[in-house]
Order: sequence, then C-alpha cells, then structure tokens
Amino acid sequence: MALIDELFSLHGQVAVVTGAGRGIGEGIANVLAQAGASVVCAARRSHEIERVAAEIVAANGRAIAVTTDVTDEDALERLAQAAIDEFGRLDIWINNAGGSPLQMPLMELPRAEWDATIALNLTAIWAATRVAARHMGEGGRIVNISSIAAEMVIPGSGHYSAAKTGTNMLTRAFAQELGPRIRVNCIMPGAVPTEIMMKAMRLTDADLPKLEKMLRLPAGRLGTPQDLGAAVLYLTSPASEWVTGQCIRISGGA
Repeated sequence: MALIDELFSLHGQVAVVTGAGRGIGEGIANVLAQAGASVVCAARRSHEIERVAAEIVAANGRAIAVTTDVTDEDALERLAQAAIDEFGRLDIWINNAGGSPLQMPLMELPRAEWDATIALNLTAIWAATRVAARHMGEGGRIVNISSIAAEMVIPGSGHYSAAKTGTNMLTRAFAQELGPRIRVNCIMPGAVPTEIMMKAMRLTDADLPKLEKMLRLPAGRLGTPQDLGAAVLYLTSPASEWVTGQCIRISGGA
C-alpha cells in the first residue's frame, strides 16, 4: 500500500456515527466506510439509518444500524456495546446528531426549546464522549460536529450558537483530559443545505442559488455532506495523528 493510502486508510477500524440517517451524518458514514471502516449508523429514525447501512453494505462495505436517542445515556451505552458486539472493537466516535429547527430571538425563545437545544447539542456530546472513551483503547478518535455559529452571531440562533460554543470548549477540554490515549477534535460546518438547515431558515431548493450568491463564499459554492465527510476522514485517519483539541472551520471560506 502506498504511503498516501496508508495515511487515509481506516481498514480494520470501527466507527460510530450519530445522526447518520441523512445529511451530514450520512455523508460522514459513507466516506468513513469507503476508507475501510466498519460503520455503526445511529439515529432516532430507524428507517433512515437502515437505508444508509444497507447502501454501505451494497457497496461492499460493513455497516449496521442501531436506533439511538443520543439524549438517553442508557441508549448511548447500548450503542457502544452494539459496535463492540458486532465488530469487536470501537475506535472512532462521531458526535454528529444535533441541530435546532427554530430560529427566534432569545427574548422570545420558549424555555422548552432552550432546554431541548442544549440537551441535544451540548449535553449529549458530553455524555456520548464519556461513553465512547470508556469503550475505546489506545489511539481512539472522537470528532464533534459543531458549527460556524459557535463563532459568529446568526440572528435567531443564539440558543444554537451557545450550545455549539460549548461544544468547541468540550472538544478542547476532553482533548486535554483524554490525551494521549484518545484524540478529540471538531469541525465547524458552514452553509450545507441539510434538511434541518432548510427548515430553520425556511428555504426551499429554489432558494439555494440566491443563498449561494448572497453568501459570496470564496470557495464559490455551498457545502456538501461529502465535504464534511472528507474533513472527518482526515481527523480520524493516521494523517492527523499530531492533531488534537482543534476546532476547524469547514465553511467554504466563511
């Protein structure tokens, strides 16, 4: 195997991807599978992760689907154990499940929406990282999916930004506490037209060319799930062995 192949190979590795049924999570699961990892696809919607896992298997990859609510710590334990029971080990954990479908000024935001956003986008990452770390051996890798909203004010998304800013700090703190046994990093996606982003911004497919023009991204286009999958592949592969505690913007230049 050529050096470049070795640097980005995940053969023999086992990866859990939460929120893997669609959008960015699906893209990450597919890229990791193509790099050779056995992938455990997790989300609340069983039919979505079953489809993703089946497509990976049909492409000669290895994958299973495990229905999981990441806000339930017992479910997270079952998810980790399912990976080990099926594939014999756990090497990589991607905390991708998250989002908020509501844009609203903080002064008008219902307390229930604040609590739900923090539970899904921050507390669940804290809990899942602890579970993953307990089940990983030497050389484990954890990648959190944050957002450029962690570093900028997006009108109506203050609750989501607060959670993602917390995600960034959790990444740095866990990297310090778990290193050198486990590396912990995160990526901050920019404008990737996933279902939840389209819903929050009240956009349709017909609006995307206008959004792309308005954003005037240096990269010249909106992002795709594969763009994010490629970044996660780097952070979970041998190519990034000297990278930990980093929060990297994957945003087309935004």
